Amino acid sequence: MSFTTIFYIGFGGALGAILRSLTNGFVSKIFPNLAFPLGTLSVNVIGGFFIGFLMSLASNIHMDINLKSFLVTGFLGGLTTFSTFSYENMLLLQSGNYTNAFLNIASNLFLSLLFCYFGFWIVKAMYA
Repeated sequence: MSFTTIFYIGFGGALGAILRSLTNGFVSKIFPNLAFPLGTLSVNVIGGFFIGFLMSLASNIHMDINLKSFLVTGFLGGLTTFSTFSYENMLLLQSGNYTNAFLNIASNLFLSLLFCYFGFWIVKAMYA
């Protein structure tokens, strides 16, 4: 892997992480008393859609390796978060909030996969 590709991954990751933090802050301001990690769910579902869309698009057109690395590995890797998802679920479980923990786990998995499928479906429709 070239230094240029590594740079693009790092730059994309930084931008994705910043957007994740801004999204979490925005969602927290809209729903200040929500006992559900909606910000994390939001970025994971959005990331699921865009990885489906971009990877499907990349299989239909030539996408420069640096652009793909920037968008997929970097930006989407920084935007989405499995570690925060795990931590938030652990907090929900430790506080005895089993219903929200289950809903969060199910929502993240199901909606991220569903929106990944939508991303693939859109590209398939574009190139049909």
